[in-house]
Amino acid sequence: MAGAPQAAPPLWQAVLPLAVAETLVWATLYYMFPALLPVWESEFGWTRGEISGAFTASLIVTALISPRAGRIIDRGGSRAMFLGAIAAGALLLVLLSQVTALWQFWAVWLAIGLVNGMCLYEACFAIITVTVGSRAKQAITIVTLVAGFAGTVSFPSAYLLSETLGWRGALLVFAAVAALVALPLGMAGLRLLERHRAPPPAQPETQQTVARTVLRKPAFWCIAFGFAATGLVHGMIISHIRPIMDDRGIETGIAVLIASMVGPMQVVGRVIMVAAQRHVDTFGAAIATFVGMAIGLAALLSTEMMPWLAFAFVVPYGAAYGVISIVRPVLTAEVLGRAGFGQIAGMLAVPYVLGGAMGPVLAAKIWVFFGYDTVLALSLGLVGAGMAAILATRRASR
Repeated sequence: MAGAPQAAPPLWQAVLPLAVAETLVWATLYYMFPALLPVWESEFGWTRGEISGAFTASLIVTALISPRAGRIIDRGGSRAMFLGAIAAGALLLVLLSQVTALWQFWAVWLAIGLVNGMCLYEACFAIITVTVGSRAKQAITIVTLVAGFAGTVSFPSAYLLSETLGWRGALLVFAAVAALVALPLGMAGLRLLERHRAPPPAQPETQQTVARTVLRKPAFWCIAFGFAATGLVHGMIISHIRPIMDDRGIETGIAVLIASMVGPMQVVGRVIMVAAQRHVDTFGAAIATFVGMAIGLAALLSTEMMPWLAFAFVVPYGAAYGVISIVRPVLTAEVLGRAGFGQIAGMLAVPYVLGGAMGPVLAAKIWVFFGYDTVLALSLGLVGAGMAAILATRRASR
């Protein structure tokens, strides 16, 4: 009948454009940094610390802006914020392609950190959870399955484009992809997602009420510490994976292979999550991620005696860490509720993202004084403490 509302497509079809958009945003605004870092070192002669410091500062800005982004999502401004951030990110890539001085490089990366806090996983998952409610787990899983290939897209693309067009030309191409592909896909994805909107939960009177209420809940602090521990550990391990392998006498070819397997193993973990989600609740999946990370770290700690255990590290560790991106927002919604979820998720993102940002620096300092054995032992201890915090979350939520 003319004028009848269109039937909503299946949720996976509605989420797919958003998942592809998120993949391209990660590829162009995040992974292009490690992909182009060697080129910038060669071009400008800046030290690796000077260049990496800009990225660390960018991550800190992303963490600090997350609560504000969450409040915008709760107020119904997610569409304008998310799409505006992608558009601003494309413009910043153009500006980055023109830098000639270190202060300019830092300034652009601080601004990129601002927009990343409004369009990467934290914001995207908050938008999904606020929109579709209890079906968020399925939608978030789809996004992570697709976006797990962002690094696979970014690294070879950045290499080939910088070889043919120079790094400045590569950034201009990335800017065009963000503006002409990611932005329209994000727009389409948000529009389709709206057709699956769940009834809103009862909202607190003010957003100040959300903060006051949630900060009094022990479960909030357990979730905050538990997942912040994983962010810190991953920041320490993944940024030092090559020197850790070298330190343990693993030959270069095998070390490169193992490092390159971390990303694909994250996708494998998410596929396993899809297959097992009917049989394992969110708490069970969360505990399994900590167990997987612990097994992987224990194997890596033992590689000096048995180098083949390096493979026993990457499979459980990578798969487990891949699942964390799904269980973290889903567990938060289940334990703390959907009311004011954007702000709650933003508050929880601060320690998690800051942990990832500070992990590389902390690992470097520990290595200087105590060596990589201590880095790995500390990482194993942090994972154990994080798992204990999540177990305490279950008790607190009851």
